[in-house]
Amino acid sequence: MIRWIVFLVFVIILEIYAFQAFKTLIKSKWFFVFYYVTSAIALFYIIYQLYHFDRSVGQTPQTMMTFGLLLLLYVPKLLLTIILFGEDIVRFFAGLFGVITKSGSDGFLPERRKFVSQIALGIAAIPFASFLYGITIGKYNYKVIRQTLFFPDLPDAFDGTTITHISDVHSGSFDDAEKIQYAIDLINEQNSDMVLFTGDIVNTHATEMDPWIDTFKGIHNPKFGKYSVLGNHDYGEYVNWPSQQTKMQNFENIKAIHNKIDFKLLLNEHVKIKKDNQELAIVGVENWGRKFGERGDLNLASKGLNKEDFKIVMSHDPSHWDEKIQHDANHYHLTLSGHTHGLQFGIEIPGWIKWSPVQYVYKQWAGLYENAGRYIYVNRGFGFHAYPGRVGIMPEITVIELKKGEKVA
Repeated sequence: MIRWIVFLVFVIILEIYAFQAFKTLIKSKWFFVFYYVTSAIALFYIIYQLYHFDRSVGQTPQTMMTFGLLLLLYVPKLLLTIILFGEDIVRFFAGLFGVITKSGSDGFLPERRKFVSQIALGIAAIPFASFLYGITIGKYNYKVIRQTLFFPDLPDAFDGTTITHISDVHSGSFDDAEKIQYAIDLINEQNSDMVLFTGDIVNTHATEMDPWIDTFKGIHNPKFGKYSVLGNHDYGEYVNWPSQQTKMQNFENIKAIHNKIDFKLLLNEHVKIKKDNQELAIVGVENWGRKFGERGDLNLASKGLNKEDFKIVMSHDPSHWDEKIQHDANHYHLTLSGHTHGLQFGIEIPGWIKWSPVQYVYKQWAGLYENAGRYIYVNRGFGFHAYPGRVGIMPEITVIELKKGEKVA
């Protein structure tokens, strides 16, 4: 009960400041009638959905839309409130100074300045427009990102080998079959030598993938195959199950999905890709995460491999590379991960800036990182979760080309 009171007090404060900002610029009574009716309806919807959230079901399109609406309405108002509250502090001390010096002519508090409200509303409009764009367009604005990596010890036969890497499908969040088919077509257009998927095929329930089996089965089978691993969401840890047996059956059903879409699921094991009497290893571990469980067993997955073998690791959570893989004496050349989604929010201008709040949690959160000739590539994710959109950090299909030799500076 206390948390609801705190939430309502917070919302009331935001609405008071929003009213003050609009009042300095707009005088129409009907505008404010419309504004408060729609705000009240939205607030009622948010409270109703949050109050009736069912932990036995987990995330649904309704809960995602609720979270999206929460961000859309209240992040802009929070920014607006911060700016106007800052002005109130200035007004307070200006009024206090006026009382002490007896120079004030407009009462204790000077009137709110119109240009400050204009600035506040202008700044607040930026996240509003961004979140709206993310919900309506950004979540399906797929980007193909290409990366060429050089390895002096890459077997000659695999010079020029291409990998299409996808991650974090979260099929339970999809709501546009045409857009998903477009993304699958993009994957096929890359015509890579292998396709690697690094986990989170659903949000929680295996049934979320049922409408999309045929779509994802449409990913072409390349000459070196399609391989996958599990992510943290694939274990069903984020809902309340009626029994342990039900939870385990869901887990088995999720593992079976990979076979249905013609992917070879690697569970702490590896496969060797052979060409011209040479080979490289694809090492797939179960989810290993600093925050979300340590089921992955790199040693078991690599059993029979040695330091000289060229190895590509598939591990969902990049914290595995940060804490374990990059330091392992067995020398893992390339690790492919996902998990972070780039928080689905940030700023990316290639060559200029790459920022997201998630970087304060994960050192490797999007794109390529290197340490002593060992690389990790963190895919920004194919789907979306929680917030039903993407702002600045777009859904990604990665194409990596392996080249023999040293990187040219």
